Amino acid sequence: MPPKIPLPDDADLDAESLEILAKLPPLNVFRMMANAPASFRSLIEFAFSLLVTSEFDARKREIAILRVAHATHASYEWFQHVIVAKRVGVTDQEIEKIGVDGPVTGLDEEGNLLCRVADEISNEVRLSDDALQKILDRYGTRQATELILCISYFNLLSRFLESTRVELEEESPL
Repeated sequence: MPPKIPLPDDADLDAESLEILAKLPPLNVFRMMANAPASFRSLIEFAFSLLVTSEFDARKREIAILRVAHATHASYEWFQHVIVAKRVGVTDQEIEKIGVDGPVTGLDEEGNLLCRVADEISNEVRLSDDALQKILDRYGTRQATELILCISYFNLLSRFLESTRVELEEESPL
């Protein structure tokens, strides 16, 4: 049997981690993060800043997140964010086009750019000057920065999910 990091039981967690988990959907990703109590609150707060309080448009954000999940082969992230993406208006046809191998060219100009930015950060670490200039021109400093932070966070998350071997819930609470 291949190794994996086990999800902690409630008895393994401190009071603060249990309090945080009680306020979140019962997703395995959150429970796995609680294995690192010194980082848990900060990771959740960072995710909240990107998913809830960021000015960057939720639909555009989900296109970028799905592309990160595809680029990093993060099946857990892909599955959960397909659900979220559909809630914010990403269509099944768009999701199919985001999940292609090679560059995404089947979306509109903006969707293709979002996927390109996600691919460059996921695969090359550093955005090309051309891609950076395009998102600065389109979104301005704040939202371009939020987009880059979002893509970077979901790269961290996909690597965490895949390396710890987080398993998909039998039924998604989303």
